[in-house]
Amino acid sequence: MEIIPEGRHFRLVHESELPEILVTLERYLPESLKFHQTIKTYLNDRIWDFKFYVAKDWPEKPIILHFPGCTLTPHNNIYQTFGIFCPSAQIEYVDLMRTEDVLIDWRKPLYLNFTHIAIMNRLDEFYSKMGVMERLSGDIYVCNKLNTDLELEPLPDDAEMRLLTLENVQGIHDLYPANEIESVKLFDILVRVLPGLGIYRKDTNELAAWMVHSYYGAMFSMQTRPDYRRMGYGIRLAKSLTQLVIERGYTPFVVIRPQNDASRNLYTKLGYVKAYETCRVRMTPDCYKDSTVGTIANTSFAKFPPLPQDGDELCVVLPVRKHIPGESQAVDDEGIEDMLAEKCDISNDEARERKTTTDEGIGEDK
Repeated sequence: MEIIPEGRHFRLVHESELPEILVTLERYLPESLKFHQTIKTYLNDRIWDFKFYVAKDWPEKPIILHFPGCTLTPHNNIYQTFGIFCPSAQIEYVDLMRTEDVLIDWRKPLYLNFTHIAIMNRLDEFYSKMGVMERLSGDIYVCNKLNTDLELEPLPDDAEMRLLTLENVQGIHDLYPANEIESVKLFDILVRVLPGLGIYRKDTNELAAWMVHSYYGAMFSMQTRPDYRRMGYGIRLAKSLTQLVIERGYTPFVVIRPQNDASRNLYTKLGYVKAYETCRVRMTPDCYKDSTVGTIANTSFAKFPPLPQDGDELCVVLPVRKHIPGESQAVDDEGIEDMLAEKCDISNDEARERKTTTDEGIGEDK
């Protein structure tokens, strides 16, 4: 599609400017970590073709965008998903988005991946007058120093840890809980270029557990098949991949659901500490309210649920994937990138009782 060279308040960044922009973003760490490492990974490894835009008065107005915000976009329109960073101490510059009608068509549904809560709150101040913002919360935990003193039990004799291979890509993507927003092509590139680890059975070469390094610097998609839980695979993968990410010059971080005590306990053992709160949102304008998900079928949003109506309660539940007889189901172990909003009419107590196995695993896999 045609790339827009300039918005009302933002301009397209030339690649030669990105190293200097990285230096500017370092002033705002840890808040800028996700955006900083998205650019760093782009420069180092070219995982995806992102377009970066800064305010025309950058860096005096330190707000920056990137398109797309994830690797599957509606109608292949990269401008319907975006990433955004603005330091919370200068959050007033988020108000530039109110009248940014060149880069962003506010009449269409928009999707933002995990973004600092202060930015989302500021966006919601004006967006609430034109539409509905559905949120899912996640806390950023950062590892500045890996706990190398943590001793783990050795792997069983019939198991080994090694790098993921291309033959694992499709299966990993199929079981990735947020595969509606990230493409299988992305996982192919990740396995080729960035560290990704799996624990395999030696006799059958079956992949029992896995974890990969993402295009924005986080570690995500850690999953363990049910037959291999309670064997310590989750924390072993997290420790090993954390070390690899550090060796590559990145700061490892994960996104953990606030209610996921098991994941939080696992990562704090490794030296991760909470840095800030984020949320992932889907923004749907009022003019789109009477439409259904089918309106944007055959896009990355096709599986996204409709917005809650008046009187409905929006609650966070994890997607239950259809089980194919004879196929092992994966259990999401890490609290990262595994959240989708669903409209539901059940109470909070009932929702807790209906939690799927994808919210377990780490707590028992120590």
